[in-house]
Amino acid sequence: MLALRVLVFLAGVLLVAATLLSAVRTFVLPRGVSDRLTAAVFRGVRRLFDLRTRRVKSYADRDRAMALYGPITLLTLPLVWLVLIGAGYSGMDWALSLSSWTDAIEQSGSSLFTLGFASIGSLPRALVSFSEAMIGLGLVALLIAYLPTIYSAWSRREEQVALLEVRAGSPPSAPELIIRFGRIGGFDRLPELWATWEAWFAYIDESHTSLGVLAYFRSPSPNRSWVTAAGAILDSAAMVNAAVDIPHHPSADLCLRAGYVALRHIAALHHIPFDPHPEPSDVSVAREEFDGACDRMAAAGVPLKPERDQAWRDFAGWRINYDEVLLGLAAVTMAPEAPWSSDRSHRRTRRRKPRARREKKSSL
Repeated sequence: MLALRVLVFLAGVLLVAATLLSAVRTFVLPRGVSDRLTAAVFRGVRRLFDLRTRRVKSYADRDRAMALYGPITLLTLPLVWLVLIGAGYSGMDWALSLSSWTDAIEQSGSSLFTLGFASIGSLPRALVSFSEAMIGLGLVALLIAYLPTIYSAWSRREEQVALLEVRAGSPPSAPELIIRFGRIGGFDRLPELWATWEAWFAYIDESHTSLGVLAYFRSPSPNRSWVTAAGAILDSAAMVNAAVDIPHHPSADLCLRAGYVALRHIAALHHIPFDPHPEPSDVSVAREEFDGACDRMAAAGVPLKPERDQAWRDFAGWRINYDEVLLGLAAVTMAPEAPWSSDRSHRRTRRRKPRARREKKSSL
């Protein structure tokens, strides 16, 4: 019997330690580290939401349902942690000579939620109870402290997403952004736009990997999404580099590089498969779609480069760097339909085996 109690006590210690490590990885560690327990909670809550969204037919209803996914998952995490810590301490309390599991659960619950209705007894049980009370308060304080941080990061992200509607329409698209800048004679302001979004990509790279739940916090408007905004900006920079006959500015290259690096880091955190060395021929945008966009821009007076074939190859060379991760993120976040991103996310291909290839000319 003594050996059994020792094993149960050690199992309780390991369960509490693993739970605390999960909380630290999720909220405290300032880097994108995937945690199995947190990922399991995300998957479990997502399955419940999928049952709901399968029954709705309109995107508006699906968006209203999915708007709750991020906040509910965020609140579910500390509840799961508290339950596991309570279970671990129940085992430790039982191992410290309590007569029944009912008494152990009551002792653990009294300490975890600082209710104080159960007697502590011996010094070892008192030390265990004090540590449990401290952990319970700490987890609640951790959630309260990080809620302002999460919503501050969300607000900062959404500011640029909202401003993009003025520049690229709703839903945003690369041809529309280029046409609008051409209409107002604003091509000389494009380097400023690329620099702003380069900083935005760097910000979401840091915030959406250290606080993974942010990826599932939706925009206030159902027609906006941080994923489709990212796709529109990257396509705009790629199309300007490839097809628009204006002086090249390196800020577009830097924006593209910052964008696809950020999207790849976020996709990796959420276990979205992608080929790190894809071929331009695998790009999801068809040549006909690219030609149609170019024809639309030409009709609006945008100066285009004469070599359309070379323009297509250059565009595909840029697009392939972020194509698969863009579609994957659009799929998992159920982004609203937008050209060249969420409108084809359901066709995202399965992960391909990485192949050794020479570095592309368009990569930095």
